[in-house]
Amino acid sequence: MPAFAERSEMHSFTTSDGSLAYHDAGQGQPLVLLHAGFFDHEMWDDQTRAFAPHYRVVAPDARGHGASSNATRPFRPADDLAALLRHLDAGPAVLVGVSMGGGTAVDTALEHPELVRAVVVSGVGTSEPYFEDAWSLEVLGEQNDALAAGDIEGWLNGHVRFAAGPHRSPGDVDAYVANCLRAMASRTISKHMVGEPDHRVPVPQTWRRAASIDVPVLAINGALDVSDHIAMAERLVHTVPNGRAVSVENAAHFPNMEDPAGFNVLLAEFLEALPHH
Repeated sequence: MPAFAERSEMHSFTTSDGSLAYHDAGQGQPLVLLHAGFFDHEMWDDQTRAFAPHYRVVAPDARGHGASSNATRPFRPADDLAALLRHLDAGPAVLVGVSMGGGTAVDTALEHPELVRAVVVSGVGTSEPYFEDAWSLEVLGEQNDALAAGDIEGWLNGHVRFAAGPHRSPGDVDAYVANCLRAMASRTISKHMVGEPDHRVPVPQTWRRAASIDVPVLAINGALDVSDHIAMAERLVHTVPNGRAVSVENAAHFPNMEDPAGFNVLLAEFLEALPHH
């Protein structure tokens, strides 16, 4: 059995508004993996296996996702993450986030900088996304319409379309990846009701404040992702003092799932180049 097997199961952290679930594996410098919206920690299974022999890998389920409690009052995901890191005595940590998770990573660097050693984002800039590409607007509009109509199947298909990106058809996405995305999204949507209040509180002026992030920032983008996602990530790394972007070929919005080996090489190189604590 590998050394990290002792602490490679799910745990629960009690907050003032329910509990937050997280996967915790390995020992060493903390590496925190933050999932995309409507998914959960399982989207990081390949990274957990690869990095837990060398790092302490923490993969939480965001509030309202996976096994974590739904919110009953206003909250900020960055504050949830900060509370978890303090509970685990796991800061400063490298925060790695895809899509929504990347926005949370940036928010945490802005609001709780003492807990952040470095930031890695994929397909996102800050927690204030903007969409201009016609393909993005079409898919997002179709998903919203499907959700409003109670068409869960159509809504799930929208997630697979985002996984494919504008340059491929959904059928080009590996069936295992597509099935994992659908399963995670199904679990999360089953926790919610149409029309329920969204208790998330935005972190203000993230783009204006991003220049104050003084830790290394890496964007690992899927080369086949829609231009909006790539442009936001590029804007972020050109705004911070120490940022750069790299690409995973033949992957779109979820490069860590579509090409885990390629994603892991880029992430490992970034981690190894960080100053030692």
